[in-house]
Amino acid sequence: MLNGGGVDARLAEQRREVIRIARRMVADRLVVGTSGNVSVRCGDLVAVTPSGVDYEDLRVPDIPLVDLDGNVVEGDLKPTSELPMHLTAYREHDAGAVVHTHSLNATALSLLRDDVPAVHYQLADFGGAVRVARYATFGSPELAESMSQALAGRTGCVLRNHGTITIAETLPKAYHRARQLEWLCELWLTAARVGDPHLLSDEELARCAKLFATYGQNPRN
Repeated sequence: MLNGGGVDARLAEQRREVIRIARRMVADRLVVGTSGNVSVRCGDLVAVTPSGVDYEDLRVPDIPLVDLDGNVVEGDLKPTSELPMHLTAYREHDAGAVVHTHSLNATALSLLRDDVPAVHYQLADFGGAVRVARYATFGSPELAESMSQALAGRTGCVLRNHGTITIAETLPKAYHRARQLEWLCELWLTAARVGDPHLLSDEELARCAKLFATYGQNPRN
């Protein structure tokens, strides 16, 4: 991965992608300030946002590279305090990328429910009912464990009184799921203000999950 102490082109590209997605989180109002964090796995290394740095000021060398034990391999800045959650997602859930937001509607829903109601078939993309993880202090091993339990068999979860975690093979896909999860929570909150929302059945979600498996365009060879 490293060539003569430097960073190879692929790692530089992944670090640029981390910066791009971090800035999108701010633009899309999924975080405020320097809250939230993103990472992407590159073999045995992880490129992750640093702690407490304005995303607009980030440059490629500012993105730390850590191994799967959390040791900094490249970079002078300290990784995000939520690194334990990211590493747990890689080690225990085979993630290729992780997005952690502090989005408003998902966090609001976490104060009221233990899962995200099946108000739309888009929920099938998460592998079933999206769970709300029990609360634990940010950056703690207990939060990483709580997240891992809620993430079992899923591609995302909500963290009580905190935000969301989504995973995918790629960072753009993980970010797409973060936006979709926020929209699902907003949809339920909007409908619940005026009545009792009608929910899709487990059978319908399972049917949609099979359709999602073949959804989209096939890449050209």
